[in-house]
Amino acid sequence: MTYDPTGHLLLTPIDKDAPDRVRRLRELGLGDRPDPAFDEFAHRLAEVTGAPFSMVNFIDENRQFFAGLHTPGGSHSGSDLGAAGAGGVGRFMARDHGYCPHVVVRRKALVLEDVCDYPRFAGNPVVDEIGIRSYMGAPLIDRTGVALGTICVVDTDVRPWGRSGLETIKAMAAELVEQIHRREDGVF
Repeated sequence: MTYDPTGHLLLTPIDKDAPDRVRRLRELGLGDRPDPAFDEFAHRLAEVTGAPFSMVNFIDENRQFFAGLHTPGGSHSGSDLGAAGAGGVGRFMARDHGYCPHVVVRRKALVLEDVCDYPRFAGNPVVDEIGIRSYMGAPLIDRTGVALGTICVVDTDVRPWGRSGLETIKAMAAELVEQIHRREDGVF
């Protein structure tokens, strides 16, 4: 575990691969603007999992960017996810908010049926600021081995995602990676 100089557990993992990820995202032209295809993918992910919120999330050294976003009201005009308490969910979120940075660093799917059951995750700012109680995400690892970001779903209620949820999120992450590869190859 990593601690800050005062001895407190750091909630956001150290991400040594961020420079490589940023370079690869730039090569692919991803991570800096909304994408209707990713919005559609996020909408389908929400439908398949029954989650009210879903994202296609690309992460750089400082922030997370939701290139694909689905919200219950369909609104995502805000400038950052922290605005959710006021009713809006936006495209940007600080890197130290949420659970996707953990998924990218671990390079493995993460299922938190109740984030409050895990001290490392219960203290994350999204719990108090947005009311997130449940999370499920999987990494988007491309053909070069770079974890570009994640797909994820969140809920303000505790959710028993179970093994089927885990298998679903992993399969959908693989599907989106293939879509990204087709774009890179010029095959739509």
